[in-house]
Amino acid sequence: MRGALAALILGATGASVQAADLGALKGPPPPPVFVDTFQPFQIRLRAVGVLPDPGNSTIFDGGGGVGTFALGGIGPVPTLAAVGLGSGRGSAVPFAGTEISWSVIPEMDVTYYFNRNFAIEAICCLSHNEIRGTGSIGNGSILGSTWVFPPSILFQYHFTNFGKFQPYVGVGPNFTAFFGTRAGNNFWAFNTGPLLGGAIAPGVPVTTPFGFNSFTNLGISPSWGVVGQIGFDYMFNEHWGVNLDLKRILMEPNAHANIVNLGNPLGGALGPALLVPVTAKVRIDPWVVGVGLTYRFGAGVLAPVLAKF
Repeated sequence: MRGALAALILGATGASVQAADLGALKGPPPPPVFVDTFQPFQIRLRAVGVLPDPGNSTIFDGGGGVGTFALGGIGPVPTLAAVGLGSGRGSAVPFAGTEISWSVIPEMDVTYYFNRNFAIEAICCLSHNEIRGTGSIGNGSILGSTWVFPPSILFQYHFTNFGKFQPYVGVGPNFTAFFGTRAGNNFWAFNTGPLLGGAIAPGVPVTTPFGFNSFTNLGISPSWGVVGQIGFDYMFNEHWGVNLDLKRILMEPNAHANIVNLGNPLGGALGPALLVPVTAKVRIDPWVVGVGLTYRFGAGVLAPVLAKF
């Protein structure tokens, strides 16, 4: 009996040891700890798509200029008013607008972190865009092109309680300069009758495109605006990560141009080469969508500080 009891005790002890060994073998290894050493400097390189709002511009009659003429004994008439597209200097041209082309460009930004949560970011890029007329002026033609330089400064808050996933928000001022602006090789007609049912004079309805015209002397003034931003970094380690970013830039410059009339199908009622000045409020307001790489560096320069809220 004593031998049998000893055998049972030894068997139970061995089984428990074996079970403990199996449990130790089956347990998953602990996940690696993400080390996020405070790095006060950051550079990002992104590919961004610039998507301006379509068709939000307003074009205004700049006044008669050289383009006044007399019809049917009714005296001098400003050109745009004569074709039903204006009522004098400063009046909005109905059904007229512009569209700005989309573009994909490289972008670089440099960021300085005051602490882990608050940072300031400077953004720089350069894009080339075409300007297309819509509606009664331009009617789909490329009116011109320009280079756009929109540097921005953003004040950011970074959320630090999600580990490798690090979202942020930002807001700041934007200044946009336009250079290399030039009118395109455009050739188009005023499109009045189908839109307005207007007349160039009593009893003379306009039912076909009136005149053949081209934009010249195109210029765009610089503008100030506000830019808002949301995005996130996903950090692989304390230095390298990937970034996804969305910005909205309120960009509304003023533009001016001259329309040159090159003749018309009504036997030269307007005459050749008449000059019609116009101005425009161009609401570009682009969405800027970017994806790229993040690199952080400079550990040890500043001690990490966490915000208390």
